[in-house]
Amino acid sequence: MNWSATTSVRPERSRGARRGASRLRSIRTAVVWSLLVILATPALADSNLPPARWANAQLPDARQEAAARALMEELRCLVCQGQSIADSDAELAGDMRSLVRTRIAAGERPEAVRAWLIKRYGAWVSYRPPLDPLGWPLWIAPLALLALGGWLMRGRMARRRK
Repeated sequence: MNWSATTSVRPERSRGARRGASRLRSIRTAVVWSLLVILATPALADSNLPPARWANAQLPDARQEAAARALMEELRCLVCQGQSIADSDAELAGDMRSLVRTRIAAGERPEAVRAWLIKRYGAWVSYRPPLDPLGWPLWIAPLALLALGGWLMRGRMARRRK
């Protein structure tokens, strides 16, 4: 039996075509590996350190724990941004919970702890930002918008009566 008649012969590719195909394959491989590294980065971003001592444990004194808990409900998680540090599972929130409990257990008042955290992280860390000139637009804006809405409604109602 003559195999040459039944098998197809592939045409020889030129050296340049082979080099181009090899280059394309290496670029494709580099892109795939880059995507895998980028996708794996969040999984590798967590630390292996154990949580802080008071991050997930309550203080022995119930009064101090209640004060710490009330303060933690009023502090914003810097990682999650929409949750309080009491509700967040972020490591930084755990460190902040431990810091709050440690300082309150040492006898500091919650307002002093809040002031220290605001000084360290800025007013944004508190759900109750202090009333200062920088924050006045945030306090005045809702009132101004209500006044503008009332003025527009008054004008519209006056036009309807005519």
